[in-house]
Amino acid sequence: MTRTGTTRRLQALLAAATAVCGLLAAGPAAHAARPTAHCDTPELTTGWYGDNRTRLQELIDRHGSCDPHRPGRTKPVAVFDWDNTVVKNDVGDATMFWLLRNGKIRQPARGDWSTTSRHLTPTAARALADACGTLARPGDPMPTGTARGAACADEIKAVYGTAATRTGAAAFAGWDRRTTEPAYAWLPQLTQGWTARQVRGFAAAARTENLAAPVGAEQRVGTGTATGWVRYYDQQKDLIATLRRAGFDVWISSASPQPVVEVWARGVGIPADRVIGIRNTTTRDGRLTGHLQGCGSVPDGADTMITYIDGKRCWINREVLGIRGPAAEQVQPAARRQVFAAGDSDTDISFLRDATALRLVVNRNKNEIMCRAYDNSDGKWIVNPMFIEPKPRRSSPYPCSTSGWTDRDGTPGPVRRGDTSVIPDQSDTVFQP
Repeated sequence: MTRTGTTRRLQALLAAATAVCGLLAAGPAAHAARPTAHCDTPELTTGWYGDNRTRLQELIDRHGSCDPHRPGRTKPVAVFDWDNTVVKNDVGDATMFWLLRNGKIRQPARGDWSTTSRHLTPTAARALADACGTLARPGDPMPTGTARGAACADEIKAVYGTAATRTGAAAFAGWDRRTTEPAYAWLPQLTQGWTARQVRGFAAAARTENLAAPVGAEQRVGTGTATGWVRYYDQQKDLIATLRRAGFDVWISSASPQPVVEVWARGVGIPADRVIGIRNTTTRDGRLTGHLQGCGSVPDGADTMITYIDGKRCWINREVLGIRGPAAEQVQPAARRQVFAAGDSDTDISFLRDATALRLVVNRNKNEIMCRAYDNSDGKWIVNPMFIEPKPRRSSPYPCSTSGWTDRDGTPGPVRRGDTSVIPDQSDTVFQP
């Protein structure tokens, strides 16, 4: 090779090396200059109190699918209570009243009503037996929608709705106030003998009736009347749809029966595998029993851990996070928990407190939840009046410092923050004038 050829080769190699170095040096700047993929964050509609829409939209913008910094690109979790949070009124109540009007509750085994709930008092069991004992053989449906069965319907309705007999005697005793509510649990227990598919059919019929009835309607149950209408909250339907469009994993956690909530949740686009309600155990042929599935340290059939206060935490940890055994009863690391939660009652307080970014409370004047929401010690609570027939302003402060909290045995006490300091009494400030 001549000297000229060698020189030209060296010049070419030098030019190539210079070009490579230039590309490496310009790489980050060139990458930054490239346009990013377009991403539209879905927006909420109006109809919210104060700046709640803004706060919710900030949550969606920060945690939704347009955020490129989500750890592992995992879906953020949002959990809603159902009754009086997503809908006005109670779908469990609507189903119970339909069952009574249509004669779908079965006579218990041996006519012994104590078999329907381990927490039913002997007095209540006798009252139910006296009112219902002659209507049907054990295992057969009772004609509670007829004049002949009206007294039975009245007694069941009293025990379910007031936790007392028609004469005022306590109907339930001996339960843990932080993990179960025996009146709530009694509804799925009274569906024993039916399949989940049949109960979904009953719930669908009740849903049709209650959505068609005018706001404020009542229905005849036994010799009395009961609420006869339910409505979806448009704002909550929109919030759920917006969260889902933004890439959130949206769940429902309810203290109504699982098959019932599955039917209603379809109306906001939530599939059955994202619903957590009270769940019965089943027989080999798929019929519901009078016992309930357990969670955490509570085995199936113990009937002491439903989706209620601390029980909601357990069931969310189990179904959403996949945690089994006693660990499901514990507060999980923040990175694993739901970022958003919505509820309306003290029954929702544990899973609301577990939410890491924002907590929405629909104001129904309930003590513990309003004490914590108004105290707002970490700035992550927002309160909204009920969207339909909002409660009036509470005239007296919430008794946070004395009796706003209920212990496991029913003893009242002060509401405490995470650092154990007592929350002072709170005035009701979010309401529709």
